This record gives sequence, structure tokens and C-alpha cells, in this order.
Amino acid sequence: MVQLHANERIDQLYADDIQIIQSKDVFSFSLDAVLLANFPRLPKKGRIVDLCAGNGAVGLFMSRKTTAEIIQIELQERLADMAQRSIQLNELQNQMRIYTADLKDSLTYIAADSVDLLVCNPPYFPQQPQSTKNPNPYLAIARHEIHTNLDEVLQMTSKLLKTNGRLALVHRPDRFLTILQIMRTYRLVPKRVQFVYPQKGKDANILLIEAIKDGKEEGFNVSPPLFTYDETQSYTPEIRQMLYGS
Repeated sequence: MVQLHANERIDQLYADDIQIIQSKDVFSFSLDAVLLANFPRLPKKGRIVDLCAGNGAVGLFMSRKTTAEIIQIELQERLADMAQRSIQLNELQNQMRIYTADLKDSLTYIAADSVDLLVCNPPYFPQQPQSTKNPNPYLAIARHEIHTNLDEVLQMTSKLLKTNGRLALVHRPDRFLTILQIMRTYRLVPKRVQFVYPQKGKDANILLIEAIKDGKEEGFNVSPPLFTYDETQSYTPEIRQMLYGS
């Protein structure tokens, strides 16, 4: 029996039959995590790493679709503990592990050049002294580049991935050009992007991007747009499938 702490609850992603421990004191998984878990083609076996794992949502949501080992790295101890208990709740101890660690120390736990797929839902907002941050420190660290940044994420990604290993990243469209530039610095060749829109007629608000370490320049692909809501403000069929299954 997995113990719940004060103000914690168990939520469910019905599409993948996954239960996840969450708390209003920290943050709940968002659509970003669901999109990221469904974006890359998952290796059937091998090793998947989830950096900036939070409460473990992305790795948990991928676990039913692959037999690959899934290793998660999360800096915040409380979130890592929630993720660990969710792993136990879903009886995934033989497939998943989470380490409470700074992303910069990932090589302490994961061998270099050993990862087939790396996924990351990193902090989106650059660290600027004048920027307004969430007063909740858990949310501030998750959303703002306080303890890590894009350069560090992509540098560590390149160190961990095998040659021809793949990165799948979720981010904000307004940082698209910066992401492409930094990827080049660390031998990550962009291969596919998909823009997610709140609904038709609105600007994209989510970017999904896939890259290959030391990949060939040819073959870049822009996937069809994905819309979150239809004209009635209901989830589109694609999003409903991700959340609730058939």
C-alpha cells in the first residue's frame, strides 16, 4: 500500500491506465507532459531518460507503451518522492527508477553514450532579475531557469545519448530559434517539429521538437498542426485519445 502525504491525491490518465500522485501544494501534470509522452516513437527496449522529471508524469505515461528501462532525474526532493511512490503505485519498480539529483550530475547515475531516447519538459522561462516568478517555489523552479537552462539541458542530452539516439523536447514556440541554435552546438540535429495550438485561429502555444545526435542534415519534417480545443471548447479527438484512450 502506497502512503499518501498531506494534501496529496491520486489522479489517473485513463488512456494509459496510469495512476499518479499529485498535490495542490506543488503542481499537477499539464497537457505538456501528455503531449511529450505521445510525441516520440518509443524504443521497444533499451534505455529512456526523462530529465526534469517533476512528479514523474512523462515517464509514467510512456511506461505502458515500451519495455525499455526508464530512468528519471528530478532536482526537487518532494517531487521525486511523489514520483517514486507513483512508480510503486503502478508496480513499475522493475522498469522505472528516479534519482533525486541536479541535472548537471546525471552522469553520476547514467553512463555517457548509453541512452536511446531522452525526453525533457524543462523550465520554459529565461532567468531574468526583473521577471515575475510564481511565489510557490516548486512552480517557480519548474517554470523558470533558476537551477538549469536550455544550454545545460541540451549539453547533458548530448553527453547521455548514443550516436543516433533521439531527443524529444516540449517547449514554447517563442524559443524555437534559440533551441535550434543551441542544438547545433551539441551535435543534435533537429528532425521533426510539431506546433500545438489552443484552437484554430490562435497562435501556437506549445512546441514539440525531436532531434538526433549526430544525425544527417536531410529529412527534416514539420508534422501536421495539433489543436487542443474545437469550436465548442471541447478537447479535439486527438487530445481526447491521448487523455482517455478509445
